[in-house]
Amino acid sequence: MKTNRGNRQTAYAVFLRGINVGGHKLVKMDNLKKAFEALGFQSVKTLLASGNVVFQAPPVNASVLTKQLEEKLKKTFGFEISVLIRSIKELQRLDKANPFAGIKVTPQTRLFVTFLTEKPASSLKTPYVSPGGNFKILRASNSEVCSVLTITNLRRGMQFMAILDREFGRMITTRSWSTITRVLNAGK
Repeated sequence: MKTNRGNRQTAYAVFLRGINVGGHKLVKMDNLKKAFEALGFQSVKTLLASGNVVFQAPPVNASVLTKQLEEKLKKTFGFEISVLIRSIKELQRLDKANPFAGIKVTPQTRLFVTFLTEKPASSLKTPYVSPGGNFKILRASNSEVCSVLTITNLRRGMQFMAILDREFGRMITTRSWSTITRVLNAGK
């Protein structure tokens, strides 16, 4: 992303939690983009209907930016939307760390990153492998969890979200690694 004529700008990615899922908390991406632009953010791009936004803004504390966005989104859409923010540089560091190195990817393999809002209280030892062996948590830090799901039975496969919620709290949001790659490409 280009900077704004001499103004110092930081590229951010925002991940919204729980929108456009099962017909609940419906948010059109065009309206989402307009809400971000109304706050004065530059180069706003939305990606996919799951609520991924890339934009530029002056550097600011993440908690201040989170509060500003959550207030604007509630006013605009009429319901609360949780916001998780990462700078593009943070996502680039995650990408450079190559958290999925050594994972053999098949058509049944899904790679996920779960973003955390606070330091986890989990005592789960990583790497973690679920009893059925189809879900693995490769690593967990204070800001994200990298996991792999092998789809053997879709219903049983979705239980991985319950494990993440239980261990890392409900104020998290999960994205596929391919979505993170798209966000990084949009943030260039």
